[in-house]
Amino acid sequence: MRALVAAMLLSAGVPSALAFDANGVALGGREADVKKTFPSAHCKPLEWRTAAADRRCDDGRASIGGVQAKVTFYLKADVIQAFDIRFSANDAERVRAHLKSSWGAPLSETTETISRKGDAGKKIFKARWEKGTDQAVLTAAEDRRRGGVEVSRGNFPDEVYRVK
Repeated sequence: MRALVAAMLLSAGVPSALAFDANGVALGGREADVKKTFPSAHCKPLEWRTAAADRRCDDGRASIGGVQAKVTFYLKADVIQAFDIRFSANDAERVRAHLKSSWGAPLSETTETISRKGDAGKKIFKARWEKGTDQAVLTAAEDRRRGGVEVSRGNFPDEVYRVK
Protein backbone atom coordinates (compact mmCIF):
# COMPACT_ATOMS: atom_id res chain seq x y z
CA MET A 1 0.00 0.00 0.00
CA ARG A 2 2.82 2.43 0.87
CA ALA A 3 4.50 1.67 -2.45
CA LEU A 4 1.26 2.48 -4.30
CA VAL A 5 0.85 5.81 -2.47
CA ALA A 6 4.50 6.70 -3.10
CA ALA A 7 4.16 5.84 -6.80
CA MET A 8 1.03 8.01 -7.06
CA LEU A 9 2.75 10.96 -5.36
CA LEU A 10 5.79 10.65 -7.60
CA SER A 11 3.72 10.38 -10.76
CA ALA A 12 1.71 13.45 -9.73
CA GLY A 13 4.91 15.52 -9.86
CA VAL A 14 6.15 14.12 -13.16
CA PRO A 15 4.17 16.29 -15.62
CA SER A 16 5.57 19.56 -14.26
CA ALA A 17 9.07 18.10 -14.20
CA LEU A 18 8.71 17.17 -17.86
CA ALA A 19 7.31 20.52 -19.00
CA PHE A 20 9.26 23.50 -20.25
CA ASP A 21 8.65 26.44 -17.92
CA ALA A 22 9.63 29.99 -17.06
CA ASN A 23 9.83 30.35 -13.27
CA GLY A 24 7.31 27.55 -12.81
CA VAL A 25 4.81 28.73 -15.46
CA ALA A 26 4.80 25.89 -17.98
CA LEU A 27 3.44 25.17 -21.42
CA GLY A 28 -0.13 24.03 -20.84
CA GLY A 29 -0.56 26.45 -17.92
CA ARG A 30 -3.24 29.16 -17.67
CA GLU A 31 -3.33 32.96 -17.91
CA ALA A 32 -3.98 33.10 -14.16
CA ASP A 33 -0.63 31.34 -13.62
CA VAL A 34 1.12 34.00 -15.71
CA LYS A 35 -0.50 36.89 -13.81
CA LYS A 36 0.27 35.33 -10.44
CA THR A 37 3.95 34.67 -11.19
CA PHE A 38 4.58 37.72 -13.40
CA PRO A 39 2.44 40.57 -12.01
CA SER A 40 4.08 43.04 -14.43
CA ALA A 41 2.79 41.11 -17.46
CA HIS A 42 0.15 42.88 -19.53
CA CYS A 43 -2.36 40.39 -21.03
CA LYS A 44 -4.49 41.30 -24.04
CA PRO A 45 -6.02 39.82 -27.18
CA LEU A 46 -3.54 39.03 -29.93
CA GLU A 47 -3.36 41.84 -32.51
CA TRP A 48 -3.85 39.49 -35.47
CA ARG A 49 -6.10 36.46 -36.08
CA THR A 50 -4.31 33.14 -36.12
CA ALA A 51 -5.20 29.57 -35.18
CA ALA A 52 -2.06 29.37 -32.99
CA ALA A 53 -3.06 31.84 -30.25
CA ASP A 54 -5.76 34.31 -29.27
CA ARG A 55 -4.06 36.17 -26.37
CA ARG A 56 -0.63 37.26 -25.28
CA CYS A 57 0.87 38.37 -22.00
CA ASP A 58 3.79 40.75 -22.61
CA ASP A 59 6.73 42.09 -20.68
CA GLY A 60 6.66 39.87 -17.66
CA ARG A 61 9.85 40.74 -15.81
CA ALA A 62 11.69 37.63 -14.72
CA SER A 63 14.92 36.38 -13.29
CA ILE A 64 15.98 33.26 -15.17
CA GLY A 65 18.93 31.64 -13.44
CA GLY A 66 19.81 34.98 -11.87
CA VAL A 67 19.65 36.79 -15.24
CA GLN A 68 17.17 39.64 -15.70
CA ALA A 69 14.83 38.85 -18.58
CA LYS A 70 11.45 39.63 -20.12
CA VAL A 71 8.91 36.95 -20.95
CA THR A 72 5.97 36.93 -23.37
CA PHE A 73 3.38 34.14 -23.20
CA TYR A 74 1.02 33.16 -26.03
CA LEU A 75 -2.31 31.50 -25.14
CA LYS A 76 -5.09 29.75 -27.03
CA ALA A 77 -8.38 29.13 -25.17
CA ASP A 78 -6.61 30.03 -21.87
CA VAL A 79 -3.84 27.45 -22.38
CA ILE A 80 -0.20 28.52 -22.79
CA GLN A 81 0.98 27.40 -26.24
CA ALA A 82 4.33 29.20 -26.33
CA PHE A 83 6.56 31.70 -24.59
CA ASP A 84 9.64 33.76 -25.42
CA ILE A 85 12.36 34.76 -22.98
CA ARG A 86 14.60 37.70 -23.90
CA PHE A 87 17.82 38.57 -22.10
CA SER A 88 21.15 40.35 -22.58
CA ALA A 89 23.35 38.33 -24.94
CA ASN A 90 26.21 38.80 -22.45
CA ASP A 91 24.29 36.47 -20.11
CA ALA A 92 23.76 33.67 -22.65
CA GLU A 93 26.14 31.27 -20.91
CA ARG A 94 24.42 31.73 -17.54
CA VAL A 95 21.00 31.18 -19.14
CA ARG A 96 22.26 28.09 -20.95
CA ALA A 97 23.66 26.64 -17.71
CA HIS A 98 20.36 27.32 -15.92
CA LEU A 99 18.31 25.71 -18.68
CA LYS A 100 20.56 22.66 -18.68
CA SER A 101 20.08 22.24 -14.94
CA SER A 102 16.30 22.75 -15.26
CA TRP A 103 15.53 20.97 -18.54
CA GLY A 104 18.44 18.55 -18.85
CA ALA A 105 21.00 18.23 -21.61
CA PRO A 106 19.91 19.77 -24.92
CA LEU A 107 19.26 17.56 -27.91
CA SER A 108 21.79 19.64 -29.84
CA GLU A 109 24.21 22.53 -29.30
CA THR A 110 25.95 24.27 -32.16
CA THR A 111 27.84 27.44 -32.89
CA GLU A 112 27.38 28.52 -36.47
CA THR A 113 29.56 31.06 -38.22
CA ILE A 114 27.74 33.09 -40.82
CA SER A 115 30.07 35.06 -43.00
CA ARG A 116 29.75 37.31 -45.96
CA LYS A 117 32.36 37.91 -48.55
CA GLY A 118 35.27 39.79 -47.02
CA ASP A 119 34.32 39.56 -43.33
CA ALA A 120 35.28 37.21 -40.53
CA GLY A 121 31.66 36.27 -39.94
CA LYS A 122 29.45 36.32 -36.90
CA LYS A 123 28.94 33.45 -34.50
CA ILE A 124 25.47 32.31 -33.46
CA PHE A 125 25.07 29.82 -30.63
CA LYS A 126 21.99 27.56 -30.65
CA ALA A 127 20.81 24.90 -28.23
CA ARG A 128 17.66 22.81 -28.78
CA TRP A 129 15.56 20.79 -26.33
CA GLU A 130 12.60 18.57 -27.22
CA LYS A 131 10.04 16.81 -25.04
CA GLY A 132 7.37 15.08 -27.10
CA THR A 133 5.81 17.73 -29.34
CA ASP A 134 7.18 20.60 -27.20
CA GLN A 135 10.45 22.29 -28.14
CA ALA A 136 12.74 25.01 -26.86
CA VAL A 137 15.50 26.82 -28.76
CA LEU A 138 18.09 29.12 -27.18
CA THR A 139 19.84 31.49 -29.59
CA ALA A 140 22.51 34.10 -28.97
CA ALA A 141 24.54 35.94 -31.59
CA GLU A 142 27.83 37.47 -30.47
CA ASP A 143 27.15 40.74 -32.30
CA ARG A 144 23.65 41.25 -30.93
CA ARG A 145 22.48 42.87 -27.71
CA ARG A 146 19.73 40.33 -26.97
CA GLY A 147 19.55 36.58 -26.77
CA GLY A 148 16.41 34.57 -26.55
CA VAL A 149 14.69 31.32 -25.80
CA GLU A 150 11.62 30.34 -27.82
CA VAL A 151 9.49 27.60 -26.27
CA SER A 152 6.46 26.20 -28.04
CA ARG A 153 4.04 23.39 -28.52
CA GLY A 154 3.50 21.51 -31.78
CA ASN A 155 3.71 23.61 -34.93
CA PHE A 156 3.23 26.96 -33.13
CA PRO A 157 6.28 28.63 -34.75
CA ASP A 158 4.89 27.89 -38.24
CA GLU A 159 1.31 28.85 -37.40
CA VAL A 160 1.56 31.96 -35.21
CA TYR A 161 2.15 34.40 -38.07
CA ARG A 162 -0.13 32.58 -40.51
CA VAL A 163 -3.01 35.05 -40.53
CA LYS A 164 -6.59 33.77 -40.81
